[in-house]
Formats: sequence, C-alpha cells, structure tokens
Amino acid sequence: MSLESLGLVALAVYGALLLMVAEAARRARRDQSPRDHFLAGRELGMLVLFFTLYSTAYSGNSLLGYPGNAYRTGFSFIMATGFMMAIIVCFHALVPGLRGVAVSRDFITPGDWVRHRFADERASRVLVLCVGVLMTLALANFLLAQLKAMGHVTSLMTGGAIPYEWGVVGLAGVVLFYETLGGMRAVAWTDTVQGMLMLVGLAALLAWLLSEAGGLGAVTRDVLAVRPEAIAVPDAAVKANWFSTIALLGLASVVYPQAIQRIYAARDGRVLKRSFALMAFMPLTTTLVVTLIGLAAIPRIAGVSDVGADEVMPLLLTEWATSSGLSAVAAVIVFIGALAAIMSTADSCLLSLGSLVARDLLGRSGTDPATTRLGKGIAAGLMIAMVPLALSRELTLWRLIELKMELLIQCVPAFLLAIHWRRLRAGPTVAGLLVGTVFAVGLTLTGVSRLGGVHVGVVGLCLNGAVAVLGSLWAPISTAPPASGADFPSASAR
Repeated sequence: MSLESLGLVALAVYGALLLMVAEAARRARRDQSPRDHFLAGRELGMLVLFFTLYSTAYSGNSLLGYPGNAYRTGFSFIMATGFMMAIIVCFHALVPGLRGVAVSRDFITPGDWVRHRFADERASRVLVLCVGVLMTLALANFLLAQLKAMGHVTSLMTGGAIPYEWGVVGLAGVVLFYETLGGMRAVAWTDTVQGMLMLVGLAALLAWLLSEAGGLGAVTRDVLAVRPEAIAVPDAAVKANWFSTIALLGLASVVYPQAIQRIYAARDGRVLKRSFALMAFMPLTTTLVVTLIGLAAIPRIAGVSDVGADEVMPLLLTEWATSSGLSAVAAVIVFIGALAAIMSTADSCLLSLGSLVARDLLGRSGTDPATTRLGKGIAAGLMIAMVPLALSRELTLWRLIELKMELLIQCVPAFLLAIHWRRLRAGPTVAGLLVGTVFAVGLTLTGVSRLGGVHVGVVGLCLNGAVAVLGSLWAPISTAPPASGADFPSASAR
C-alpha cells in the first residue's frame, strides 16, 4: 500500500477515534457548568494530566517549527532544550501560590486570579480586561499556528490527496465538534493517546536518521561539509538571543491560559506535583530530539532548493516512508502522532478562548451554565474566523511562536510578581502592562524584532516590571489580599 493510501486510512481511523472519545466524554459529563465543561470537574488524574500538559506544550510548533528552525540556524538552536526546561522551573514559582487559592475560590479562568488578588482596588477590572485581551490575542495566534500545521501535515501525509486548504477546514471542523461536545474531558483523554503516539514516533524517526547517517559524529562531519557556518561558535548577538529566548519562552509559557487552567483542573496537589515532575524530563525526549532531527536534515536535504522551515520535518518523513514498506507504516505513525499533537493544542486553545472571552472579557458568571453555552458559541465563531487566516502561508510557525510569546510575557507581573510580592498594586500593573505591550508591539510593527539579540518582548517586560514595581512602591500602603504561596492553602492540601 502506498504512503498516500496508508495516510488516508490512518486519517479516517484517527478521525473516527476522536468522535468516539468525544461521545464518551459527553456521556461522562456531570452537568453544564463552566467548571465541568472547561475544567473536567477538577477530576484529572496524574496520567491524563501529564499527557494533556505534554501534548499541549509540544505541538505543531515543536514538531514542525523547531526542526525547521534548527535546520536553518544550525547547532546554536540546541538552546531550545534549555528554554523548555526553563518553563518547568518557572512553573514551580507559580503553582504553589496559585493552586490552593484556585480550588478554594473555584477559579475557572486566569482572570479569576487577578480578580481575587486585586479585589479591593479600582483598577482591578481594567487589569482583568487587559490580561484577558492579551491572552485572547496570544491564544488566537496559537490557534492559527495549529491550523496551519494541520494543513501541512494532512496534505503531506496523504500525498496531496487532501490539499492543504481542505486539511485546514476539515480538521478545524473535527476539533470544533469534539471540543464542543466533550469539553476538557474530550481534550484530555485524546491528549493521552496523542502524547504516546508522539513519543514513539519521534524516537523511531531519530533512530532511523542516526542509523542512516552513522551516528551523531557523522552527522556533525556531514553538516560541516555542507554548511560550515552551522557548527560555528556563536557570536555575542546569538548568545544574547539564547538567553533572551530562554526568558521569553520560559516566562511567557507560565501564563499560557490553557496551562493555568490545567493547574485548576488537577484532581489534587499530589497529582499536579507528580505530573510536573514527569514534565521535567520531556525536553530531553522531545525538544532535544526534534532539534537533532533538524540538524540531521541539513546534509540530507541540502540539494533541495527553497526549503521552507515548516517543510523540513515533512520532507524527512516522506523520504523515510519511501525506504521500505515497514518504514512507510512507521512514517504514517509519526505523521498521525504529529497531527494528534497539533490537534490537541488546537482544542486546548479553543477551549480556553471560549472561557476567557465569556468570563474575563464579557464578565459572565463562573457558575452559570449559560456561560458554558456562551463559551461554546464564542469558540465556534473564533474558529470560523481563524480558518481564512490559516489559508495564508506567509508566516512561519517559529515566527508565530515568537509573536505569541511577546504578548503573553507582558502578563507575567500580574501572576508571578503578584503571587510573591504583597505590595504590588493593580494600577501600576496596568500601566506597566500597557507600556511593555506598546513598546514590544510598536517595534514589531516597524520591523524590529530584537535589540542587540534580545527580543523586544523581553525588553518590554523589563520596562513593564519597572513601571509596576516603582508605581507600587510610590503608592500608599493599603490592606491587600495575601500574595505569597505561604499565605494560601498549599498545593498538596487539596
């Protein structure tokens, strides 16, 4: 059977499986409350929570964007493993202070934390809106990246039998259907299977690449022969960009709305702690692997002209599939694993977008079933609006990652700083957020993405934090809700 035929069969089986999971999730729901639909009733166990965190963190950006950027950049992109590890480190600064109060106060969205933390201040509602707008824009960007990736993978997996445009539209409809029907349960349950497929597929692909090349040493020698600059010692600007990227992705990923909602959705603190302990090893099994895949691709596809960054992984998979019948089956498994990871991130974005707009931007109740219905309708409208944008192929997935993070990182003071510093005030936090966002977005719109190798979003965060801290110190001392993790119920208490 050809790769195209195998791809079509696998896609049909996978689609049917998703529909079955959606129906099972629908039957498992307890009620129509926002808590049940958006957080699965706070019942996610350790294995499911781990895989839904994993599948959401490692998405189309990881499987298509990272190898492509490693292919273009060379060995200096090895720092990607470092910034994925930085994410886990930063989460340990957030979770203990957030988990206990989130459960005791029945939080549904990230904005619920902001409401609680700055409850007695006039600027509280403005801060909720500002954070909500930035998170909504970042999630829409993230969703756009996943839709683009779905189109690429579907087209290549089926040998063009399903064109890019049909892949985007068709799979967007599937995601919208099962997310609406099953909510967080459908998302988390599918993530478990998707994460397993991704791990197995990436390991098999890396083993094939290294065995074909003769090992890492041979890969390095081949890269040197084809593109010597890819293994050159980085200059000061590249090193500055390393640390900037670690800060950008490490800090911004902590305020992923879908990640914060998974902190809320864990069954208890022990489950959350164990899931994050496992996540600490995933950069080595995923980010390092996809980086090595991108580096190994340099000598393998050096003769192919005009290779786009997002085309590197699909080209390797296509080459692998033609080497033997067994390899074709293995390549399809990797394709399905990649597609599964992409779709798992898309559904998480969609779920969070619906809850964010309904609760944080429109101010609807966190307990009323009408909020759930509104969130579903908003998600559907946003998905329909995003599909035409995804049909354009101008932006690479890596650039979409950076744009998203430069917005999200401006929300960091309202979470990490607010948790650990009681003195922080809502008004200065709003002012800092606006200063940082205007600075980063303004330079981006003028074509400036870095200053001396440092992302404009990171520079914007420095300005943001300075305004928030100095403004809070200047403001008169007043009674405020407790802001440190020690003042809240511990994550292990629930």
